[in-house]
Amino acid sequence: MITVTYKKMIKIRKILTLVLLAICTTALATSPYDLQKPFGFCTVSSRNSSDSTYNITGGGCYKYPIKGVKKDRVITLTATGKDMKQEITKAVKDYDVIVFDGQKGDFIVSSIISFKELKNKTLLGINHAKLCTTWFATQEIIKALNDAGVPQMSSSKNTGGTLSNGHKVSEEAEFNTRQIIINMTGDEKEAYRNSGVFFFKDCENLIIRNLTFQGPGSIDVGGSDLVSLYGSKHCWIDHCDFMDGMDGNFDITRLSDFITVSWCTFSYNERSYTHQNTNLVGANDNEQTGYLNITYAFNEWGKGCKARMPMARVGKIHMLNNYYDCAGNATNCINPRRNSEFLIEGNYFEKKVYRYYGQKDAVAVTWGKDNFVSERHGQNAPQSFGETVTVPYKYKVVKSSVIPAEVGNNAGATLFTNASKK
Repeated sequence: MITVTYKKMIKIRKILTLVLLAICTTALATSPYDLQKPFGFCTVSSRNSSDSTYNITGGGCYKYPIKGVKKDRVITLTATGKDMKQEITKAVKDYDVIVFDGQKGDFIVSSIISFKELKNKTLLGINHAKLCTTWFATQEIIKALNDAGVPQMSSSKNTGGTLSNGHKVSEEAEFNTRQIIINMTGDEKEAYRNSGVFFFKDCENLIIRNLTFQGPGSIDVGGSDLVSLYGSKHCWIDHCDFMDGMDGNFDITRLSDFITVSWCTFSYNERSYTHQNTNLVGANDNEQTGYLNITYAFNEWGKGCKARMPMARVGKIHMLNNYYDCAGNATNCINPRRNSEFLIEGNYFEKKVYRYYGQKDAVAVTWGKDNFVSERHGQNAPQSFGETVTVPYKYKVVKSSVIPAEVGNNAGATLFTNASKK
């Protein structure tokens, strides 16, 4: 017979509590609706046929701890407190799985990191990993812009002028913003306009998960997006936070195709000024059709988002069970434009979301009856038109009534907290 004293019982209980806490904090804090694997358009190779599938693997693993990938193909980065642009660039080029460990602070990048023709990569964050830009508009700059009346200036073409550095700017607001910043900083080369984190051109089979990206704040200078995909295919962007992009938070353009954006958040905070246009699909009206097939599922557009959630000029866009909590937005949340097709199902629009939908010259829109709009603010209920929009993959529409709680509590970089370094 084994005798266990009271003190031993207390000690055992403490040990068990610590073990359970460790398990909970390293486990995935997820919703029961979160599949925790690629789904949607990133898993197919056709906009219409379910027979043409694609096995999106990234670098071979998209969970933590890393399993099934040779150790010499995995690298873990920790913050140094200095500019890490070179270290990050080399790591992403040389390894298959790049783990960003946030235990020692934020990762700082001096200017946007561009990659071309990358294939089979996973970028994974653990322990609240955040990648941040260095430049941001100071209060002195913002005061100067306000004193000059920039927020009231035109953003129409042919209203601008020529900057002191010789660059021509089409719009009045952008022209004055850039000239004021040049005058105040002496930066004639306008290097600050490269304040973004990642630009992926002609890349394929990318997985980016559980990372927070923070930019310099939105400001109308024709600058960098926080993150962008350009001509890239089969990418899964999951459980990431995007905030304060200079131009856009996350844009997808120029023949990019078969993309899934899931369980991500988009927002703007105090450092943002104007141009809170968060997600653009298609660079202009001349984008080639047949591309830009994108799934947006279980994402949250929150504080400070004013427009483009997303705005798409081209493509087939599936808006599935997203949460709109962007009170006071100035223009349309979901915004189908020229040559686009939208399937919109099970989305939830909170109170004080003033402009939840608006389309112009779209090819077709299928507006599901399961979308929920808290307040219409004078808008008529959207009507479906054109041929019914369908997608070539299996999915389930979750009741919109559960979306505020499930997406609001679980979207963003909520995974792999207090992760082991094994």
